[in-house]
Amino acid sequence: MREFIDTVLGFPTALFSFSLVVVAAYWALVLLGGLGHFHAGTDGHTGAGAGGGGHFHGDGAFHGHGGFPGHDGMDGHGGGHDTSGGHEDGHGSGGPLAAIGLGGVPATITLSLLIALAWFASLAGSVLAGGGTPAAPLAAAVLAVALAAAWLGTRLAIVPLRRVFREEPAASLRDFVGRTCVIRTGRVGVDFGQAEVTADDGSSAIVQVRRHALDVAAEGAGTAAAEGPPGGAAGGPPGGAVRPVLGAGSIALIFDFDPEGQFFWVMPYDGPTP
Repeated sequence: MREFIDTVLGFPTALFSFSLVVVAAYWALVLLGGLGHFHAGTDGHTGAGAGGGGHFHGDGAFHGHGGFPGHDGMDGHGGGHDTSGGHEDGHGSGGPLAAIGLGGVPATITLSLLIALAWFASLAGSVLAGGGTPAAPLAAAVLAVALAAAWLGTRLAIVPLRRVFREEPAASLRDFVGRTCVIRTGRVGVDFGQAEVTADDGSSAIVQVRRHALDVAAEGAGTAAAEGPPGGAAGGPPGGAVRPVLGAGSIALIFDFDPEGQFFWVMPYDGPTP
């Protein structure tokens, strides 16, 4: 037992012994529920997981789990999309761990494996070298071998874990452009309107929609022409029928997205649903 303690506290094993204590304390707190969301990435934010809500990002991407309530009046029903939304998560393709081939999983898991394997390898090497603190050249060799073995072991261990923490392709609000939607407000104007749009996976979202001022003006002129002069027969707008008013239950076509206002431009749609 004395020899084991001397080896654990001797160089180079001692470099990893204290780190291993920190790792053990961390995971103990995780098991006790003291640290909540345990797989925080290197930047303190993760895209993986299963929550109940989401948020928008400035580039028009949205982030959600199970539904996607968001800013600017966006709300969700049913399943949502999990996105990385224009930012990089701690277990993404960037960061120092990814630079040495250890990316793809939360940093806490990677570092825990790295420290534990390095501690075990340095302990085994020190024991083979005679126990305690080996001579300086031998200790340096044990340290180098321990680091190499820890890197290789961690790299092999995280290969199956990468599939568990893999991000789904980012879903952008621009993916809704070209789809039809159902108007859910009494009217749609240049400054007001909401509609329900359905994604490929069957989930739906309430989005902000707007109409161009020229379309609204043309619609008003067409309606007035159709009504005709007071006391006279109804006429009709020159060149065709009155453009339909977009009200509750109307079908509209999304033809553009405004990233600054976080809303969609829509127009009346009479054709078959795409």
